[in-house]
Amino acid sequence: MSLTISSPAFEDNSNIPIIYTCDGRNISPPLQWSGIPASTKSLVLIIDDPDAPDPAAPRMTWVHWLLYNIPVTTSGLAEGIAPNALPKGTLSGRGDNKKTTYGGPCPPIGCHRYFHKLYALDIILPDLHQPTKNTLLQAMEGHILAHAEIIGLYQRPPK
Repeated sequence: MSLTISSPAFEDNSNIPIIYTCDGRNISPPLQWSGIPASTKSLVLIIDDPDAPDPAAPRMTWVHWLLYNIPVTTSGLAEGIAPNALPKGTLSGRGDNKKTTYGGPCPPIGCHRYFHKLYALDIILPDLHQPTKNTLLQAMEGHILAHAEIIGLYQRPPK
């Protein structure tokens, strides 16, 4: 069995419901995973958008949420999970909005892709003190046992 991630709120490569975006309640979608390799010590979740600011001319990957040291005993995250309700031991990184909490899709133009990436690691990472994505990826290097992702799409409604 291989590592998988999914959401009951949207299918892979389909639209993310507005409730999870800046045009809705801006809460995190429910996520579920399975197939964690037996030797996994922790999980990492990275949600990012490689289409920023414009999918026709992307210039950066915008990071929406970073969580690491998610316990292997968890099988997902509830919709709109509050920071104090995260599984015990889970630590947060800093997204491009300079916050450590979920920041939903809010593309300035066009339809963007939002990658929800789950990594199984063979270690529990040290406290990286609200790392950026690059710092987190460096710490993960050489420790990734498996990787899975689901992609959600979002384009803001016309005003």
